[in-house]
Amino acid sequence: MKRSILFLIFTSFLAITSCGPSGPSENELLRAEVIAVHDEVMPKIGQLKSLERKALEKVKELESEEPVDSVKIITFKSLAYDLNQADEAMFDWMHQYDTEDGEKTEEELKQYLDEQMVLITKVNVDMKAALEKANKALN
Repeated sequence: MKRSILFLIFTSFLAITSCGPSGPSENELLRAEVIAVHDEVMPKIGQLKSLERKALEKVKELESEEPVDSVKIITFKSLAYDLNQADEAMFDWMHQYDTEDGEKTEEELKQYLDEQMVLITKVNVDMKAALEKANKALN
């Protein structure tokens, strides 16, 4: 029985490895990583916009109080700005991201995807930082 299982495993391994390249290319994996970084924070766009609205509501509330606390107003305006910038950065990245490989060589495609990884990682980090800052300030 053990020999039969080992034989099946070995022949399956030979069949898989003898059929040419198995699995995705390096660029396909890199593209998947880029999209995974995007997908990690994209669902948080709604939360980002909600917190931006709350920050702006807080500004209005503070502006109507006496005495006016200019420092707090500036703090919440800055927070709303950061949240808006994080949102815009995501949409800017998505609009410039090219899913078509066109006539790029494998090397050109790798360079492009490496550049995109840097850009989307910055968007990811900025969104998370804005969300964390807003959650602390508004909760």
